[in-house]
Amino acid sequence: MRKIQILWLVVVAMMVMSCGQKKKSDDIIAPKAEQPKLQAPIKMQEYNQTTDIKWLDKNYQVEIRRVPDDSLKMVKDETGQKFVDNRISLRILRADGSVFFSRVFTKAAFDACLDNDYRQTGILEGLVYDKVEGTNLFFAASVCHPQTDEYIPMVVSVSSLGEVGIRRDTDLDTYGDGNTPSVNANEEEDI
Repeated sequence: MRKIQILWLVVVAMMVMSCGQKKKSDDIIAPKAEQPKLQAPIKMQEYNQTTDIKWLDKNYQVEIRRVPDDSLKMVKDETGQKFVDNRISLRILRADGSVFFSRVFTKAAFDACLDNDYRQTGILEGLVYDKVEGTNLFFAASVCHPQTDEYIPMVVSVSSLGEVGIRRDTDLDTYGDGNTPSVNANEEEDI
């Protein structure tokens, strides 16, 4: 009888000890992520650049102006935040002040160089004068995901006849490799 009582005490002791141990878990408990509060549609700052250049032995002035345009389709990021797209005007003036070239660009002008992601979630970020090469002026342009470092670089060229060419810049400079597809952008864009 004594052996049964001892055996019974051992069993009870083992049960108590097993109940007292904490179960180990591989579950990771993370706090619930708070959704950021959406702001009113975000706009980039207006931008103006004026550059005096020598082209075909004559003086010209290149004027570039970027403005946010509420009439353009807005884009959203992954959180649902809305961003206003931009409109960029490019004017090339002769030394006497007369206009040699004038055009307004929106993201639609670069459509052939964009993938579906950038068509849906990108905005026209900028256009800047780069260089003169032969009878062409070259500009660097980009469509970006707003408030990120992600963008598609492009090259815009304007010939001495006022013809516009647009192509993707695969070398991240305006020299390109000559093998990138080019877009004939001479038709005026609907704005």
